[in-house]
Amino acid sequence: MLAPITNILPQAVVERLRILPRAGHVRVRQGQNVRATDVIATAEVNPSHIMLDVASALGVSRAKAADHIERYEGESVAGGDVVAQKKGLFSRVVRSPVDGKIVLMTDGYVFIEEKSTPFELLAGIPGEVKELVHEMGAVIETTGALIQGAWGNGRIGSGILNALSKSPGDVLLPEQVEGGPRDAVLMSGRCSDAEVFRRAAAQQIKGLILGSIQSELIPVVRKLPFPVLLTDGFGDLPMSTAAFRLMSTSHKREVAVNAEPFDPDTGSRPEVLIPLPTAPDVGPAPVIGRLEKGQRIRVTRSPRKGTLGIIDSIPPGRMMFPNGLRLQAVRIKLESGEIMLVPLANVEIVNVRS
Repeated sequence: MLAPITNILPQAVVERLRILPRAGHVRVRQGQNVRATDVIATAEVNPSHIMLDVASALGVSRAKAADHIERYEGESVAGGDVVAQKKGLFSRVVRSPVDGKIVLMTDGYVFIEEKSTPFELLAGIPGEVKELVHEMGAVIETTGALIQGAWGNGRIGSGILNALSKSPGDVLLPEQVEGGPRDAVLMSGRCSDAEVFRRAAAQQIKGLILGSIQSELIPVVRKLPFPVLLTDGFGDLPMSTAAFRLMSTSHKREVAVNAEPFDPDTGSRPEVLIPLPTAPDVGPAPVIGRLEKGQRIRVTRSPRKGTLGIIDSIPPGRMMFPNGLRLQAVRIKLESGEIMLVPLANVEIVNVRS
């Protein structure tokens, strides 16, 4: 049985495929060094289109409409530019309502693709561009400490790590985020107060790493301009001891925070990267592994999402669950001693290396 892996590693080779949602323009070259927040590719994503009914607007037949159109397919127009006009005693004019480009003219209609802000793909991690993907993006490689998390608000940032907690279960208070350097990425155990995020935004920090937050704070956190990464999930969970220890010992180091959601196609997931030189024999961080008795794993779906335990046994075949489904499963022993049966699809391996 195989399962995805969450890594907490003091040393690893990290390689990430960063690709656009659609074809665009790659802005980096192979061998180039990039920062986590550097734009490596851009694309026009989901442009809107405007249809102008020239024939009706000018009061002419569709066959005659083309005689009055003063633009060409592929031509750029600004809002207010004349697209077509009928001269004479009762002159009429058709203007473009938006900035854009004429993409089609047919049967008395003109279609304009509205100019939009291009999507910018960030590197996500600091490192070297190892490979270019034509019109789509690049592969970035780096070395250092890697802490992968359970959830992120979709942002990317970097700064100097400022560890505010003395223990994994400490609660982050509003007054703790004020007065520090603006290039800081703050790290603490837990948070249940929306005022923390309001003050953090006012302070213009570069990122926030927490063990957990209360689920009702999700709408607040999604709107923040900086990355927020949770190492363990939602509720009142302390930060995992391994993640806390690794980041506490990296206080005042440069860190990159990629709080994008997990993408099994690219391997992207919420993660913290602390750039460090790595020993020659250190390999890449694993993405998937085989489940074995005694492994540390985490539950990834409700109602026990975020729960950590050790594999007690892996029953053969499929097990019956209360909802009537028969699924492959693992038995987990929690720290309390409780044994819990969990579907295989609902767990991930927690790979901790000291």
